[in-house]
Amino acid sequence: MHLSLFSDYSLRVLMFAALKGEVFQVDEVTAAYGISRNHLVKVVHNLSKLGYLDTRRGRGGGIRLGRPPEEIRIGKLVRETEGQPAIVECFDMATNTCRLAGSCRLKGVLGDALNAFYERLDRQTLADLVKGSHRGAMSKVLLGAKS
Repeated sequence: MHLSLFSDYSLRVLMFAALKGEVFQVDEVTAAYGISRNHLVKVVHNLSKLGYLDTRRGRGGGIRLGRPPEEIRIGKLVRETEGQPAIVECFDMATNTCRLAGSCRLKGVLGDALNAFYERLDRQTLADLVKGSHRGAMSKVLLGAKS
């Protein structure tokens, strides 16, 4: 399975937010990761619509997590940013032209693998991604901090 850049950037923004622990600006994330501001604005907007981020405009505004990192399940986030991936053609009945549809086990096997992928991600929270011995190194790289 290959995650879209949108999902990748969504995860990165949330990791940055969890490490920062306070209000930040899009330009900080752009500088930290070297990602296009235009891409990040779209990602932040979507994460805000989904409730993962809280955004405020104007003086004293900025971006911060919309809920505690312990409540953000990685599997749920990836499902919401990826939509329904069609791993193979037969997953999308509207465009399926496979002659084996209905008589092939491949769709079931791949469906089981996809479910296992998401079940594994469902066990992880945003807090899990930014805790432990690597937190200090991540903070130093992304925030310039020694925490």
